[in-house]
Amino acid sequence: MTGVDERIDRVRFTADGLVPAVVQQYDSREVLMMAWMNRESLRLTLTTGRAVYWSRSRGELWRKGDTSGHTQRVVSARVDCDADTVLLEVDQEGAACHTGTRTCFDTGEHPERDLAPVAGGA
Repeated sequence: MTGVDERIDRVRFTADGLVPAVVQQYDSREVLMMAWMNRESLRLTLTTGRAVYWSRSRGELWRKGDTSGHTQRVVSARVDCDADTVLLEVDQEGAACHTGTRTCFDTGEHPERDLAPVAGGA
């Protein structure tokens, strides 16, 4: 077993064999997107340095940027305290969202995504 496999063995995947990955710009800490990873996409991400995800809708692996040119070079990867969520810190080239916006949470261009303030919040 390789060092990469040992690290992946620490990850708690769902019953479907997936783990959510929160993707963040490494220097600004801007949250770019959330995607799903399976064991193989995580292995490819850790061994190639390019973000690879699992597309639930297409049922296949996809390496970010292969069709759009908007690549993600992985700077660091770690799991949360329960080992059931991956945090990828990346250097994003171009838009992260499939809609063409910088992030999937860019509500400035999509005000319909804004939710009401949390009770007691500002």
